[in-house]
Amino acid sequence: MQNMLTLISNVFRLGNASKNVGARMVVSTRFFTDFTPQASFDIKKCELHRLEAGPSETAVLTREQGLQYYRTMQTMRRMELKADQLYKQKIIRGFCHLYDGQEACAMGIEAGINPTDHLITAYRAHGYTFTRGVSVREIMAELTGRRGGVAKGKGGSMHMYAKHFYGGNGIVGAQVPLGAGVALACQYQGNNQVCVALYGDGAANQGQIFESFNMAALWKLPCIFICENNKFGMGTSIERSSASTEYFKRGDYIPGIKVDGMDVLCVREAIKFAADHCRAGKGPIVMELETYRYHGHSMSDPGVSYRSREEIQEVRSKSDPITMLKERMLSNNMASVEEIKEIDVDIRKVIEDAAQFAISDPEPPLDELCNHIFANDLPMEVRGTNPWVKLKSVS
Repeated sequence: MQNMLTLISNVFRLGNASKNVGARMVVSTRFFTDFTPQASFDIKKCELHRLEAGPSETAVLTREQGLQYYRTMQTMRRMELKADQLYKQKIIRGFCHLYDGQEACAMGIEAGINPTDHLITAYRAHGYTFTRGVSVREIMAELTGRRGGVAKGKGGSMHMYAKHFYGGNGIVGAQVPLGAGVALACQYQGNNQVCVALYGDGAANQGQIFESFNMAALWKLPCIFICENNKFGMGTSIERSSASTEYFKRGDYIPGIKVDGMDVLCVREAIKFAADHCRAGKGPIVMELETYRYHGHSMSDPGVSYRSREEIQEVRSKSDPITMLKERMLSNNMASVEEIKEIDVDIRKVIEDAAQFAISDPEPPLDELCNHIFANDLPMEVRGTNPWVKLKSVS
């Protein structure tokens, strides 16, 4: 009798949860006591540079964490696929760099640091914008240049921001010295926070990155420099562009770690290790996340002229980060197939709702063009493209 009442209660709870997508918790008709609450997994050992010991080779995952990671990564994946669709319909215009395939990097980093820590990245920024707390609606509306976007429709794909998230930066490699500056501010304020500064393998040969390494090492800044190595800088393979492809050793005098960037648990454990290293006052650390992007460099790149479709499909079938997490949870009785399917359905609804908002929301009016030049200042006049065009900036 008690089991029957529990079953009925679960069914009613599922029905009520569907009324509120944002706060929805998917409940299987199986009892919670049937699921494994947590499990330990052996993960790939990291390669080390100038370190005697590295991140743990075992990761503990709770059921709650697993479902959260799955939902977040699947949302990123679906959001990017929808962006691809809207771009091909010419609703999204301009530069657009998609992140599908690399979801374990963004999710693992967010799971390994605190919300009060800082993060800055390059132009492939949609996933990080989401993990840093911006809604799918605001991201999609920004992609279509609408007023409800996270940057009021004026930033587009490459320029999105949130609290403790500094973009989205369009100049190759330029975000790395900015990240070192944020780490300097953390050190100066003594707040025990760290800054994660991300860049791609294509930017890894930039001189400003090595200048940042030097200053960060000299001043022992709490900065985690992360190279997301997705094998290609635009359409050029790393073997053709870099004399040394061991990016985690590029800091020379800075300790480094090479991590499986397709495994969210590997990334999480490595980031925890790196953050502890920085918080202990040991200075910066360089990390290489080996990952792979399914799309081309940007929407103008079909992505199959310098690699084969078979190569992309092989990575999808053998190393997909979302599939890997899902199979771990199912094989260890941490979730049910029905539960995963319900999450997928839920996510599709969220994405479709965001896409409709991004299409129907109005574009920002011309008189808002110059707003927010300064954070806190009196309204000021701004000259337009010629002397007789006058605009106003409001903070």
